Amino acid sequence: MRMVKQFMALLTAVAIVGCASNGGSHAHDEGHAHEENLQVIAYNDNFEVFAEVTPLVVGEASDILAHFTHLENFKPLTSGKVTVSLIVGTEGIRQTAESPSRPGIYRFALTPAVKGAGKMIFDIETEAGKSQLTARNIYVYDNKHDAQHAAADAVATSSNGAGFTKEMSWKVDFATEQCRLERFGKVIRTVARIEPAQEGEQVITAKSSGIVTFTNGGIVEGKAVANGQQLFTLAGGDMVDNNLSVRYREAESNYTLAKREYERKSELIKEQLVTESELLQAKRNFETAEAIYNNLHRNISGGSQAVSATMSGYINRLLVRNGEYVEAGQPLAVITKNNTLYVKAEVQPNNYQALKGAVSANFREQNSERCYSLEELGGRLVSYGKAVSAESPLLPVVYQIKNVADFLPGSFIELYIKTEGTEEVITVANTALVEEMGNYFVYVQLTPEYFEKREVKIGATDGERTVILSGLDSSERVVSKGAILVKLAQSTGTLDAHAGHVH
Repeated sequence: MRMVKQFMALLTAVAIVGCASNGGSHAHDEGHAHEENLQVIAYNDNFEVFAEVTPLVVGEASDILAHFTHLENFKPLTSGKVTVSLIVGTEGIRQTAESPSRPGIYRFALTPAVKGAGKMIFDIETEAGKSQLTARNIYVYDNKHDAQHAAADAVATSSNGAGFTKEMSWKVDFATEQCRLERFGKVIRTVARIEPAQEGEQVITAKSSGIVTFTNGGIVEGKAVANGQQLFTLAGGDMVDNNLSVRYREAESNYTLAKREYERKSELIKEQLVTESELLQAKRNFETAEAIYNNLHRNISGGSQAVSATMSGYINRLLVRNGEYVEAGQPLAVITKNNTLYVKAEVQPNNYQALKGAVSANFREQNSERCYSLEELGGRLVSYGKAVSAESPLLPVVYQIKNVADFLPGSFIELYIKTEGTEEVITVANTALVEEMGNYFVYVQLTPEYFEKREVKIGATDGERTVILSGLDSSERVVSKGAILVKLAQSTGTLDAHAGHVH
């Protein structure tokens, strides 16, 4: 909501500037504006260029206002050298701008020498390297009238169009993408529970009976702990029965007596005053007493036993309270690493055959637009059920993932199990869809600053992309981020798509 309010303020400011720059309506002749610019568009893997070019006429200077956008984040090119070249046949002219006049905007002026069809090439040189974009089907005319008519005829128009300038898109979370033609199989959508992986969770148990005391009183659920860090102490206190201090003193006494007895009989056997079996019995008694004593001595200090963490992680659950009496073997706490997780779901048995063809999966927290693929999370399908019963009529499905998305164990997420498809279909990002009264629309790019709102029929979704059954062609480009902002710009009705720029 805050972003929408900020955008509305930006939209109002741009609308005022746009109206001021337009200075009234265009002159029209046979329905065409004779002051239209050529709109030159080109893409490569790294950049988008959108240039407004004065119609190209032999012998006349043509102004070029070029907007360069990083496709990685759809933000402006803020530094670097750009060279524009106009090539017609074997003739070419060029000009270089060492830096942008404003972030993302470069200005050029070229005077064509020959008429005919050609191409316009933009060479970008930055610290990151070099890149080239080529716009084809550029035509140079021998008279201004024909050039202006051709530019007017090429202007993109729509009865349901929306203007959205590059300056506006650079200031918000905005992106476009070409419709994707891909194989899209059946998607099994369900709700799954996040659980710690077995190797990523350990239960801390009491090694003896006693009263629990929390170390420094700082042991709480969610607290990070290190391997070997002391968490609790177990002590007998004033207990009459099963007192740890009493047991330790008793073990120490038995050990001392058994040791002396064994040493005494070791001397007596030299004089044959004891038998061999008596010596062996004394040795066994000594070794048993020594083992009991050493075990208590290692684990008990000052009449209490220290209980430490057996791995680094955080306290997932505390199972006892400070001052509570526990028996030996009773769980005290659960430590979780939280770096490897299980995603557990249950699906209908009629999906069994589809599960055999599962190729990937997408994961999304509920009430979130961010979707993670199985590959992003370094995950794998661990298992899925092969049988059902009256007690368990659903098929369990288990994935293992790395918790790079910071999922919370115990929470529920949406799981989209993707199966292998056999037919190619058109898909768009889910964020490209705008819903109105149960109908779905996308904003199709006519130019990087002008978009057509178009209704589409949608099919299945994998949580990240949606199948388009009708309304789009695979060669078209749509707004994939910020579609709602384009809708807001359209609803204001204040921006003229051909009003031009003030730079």
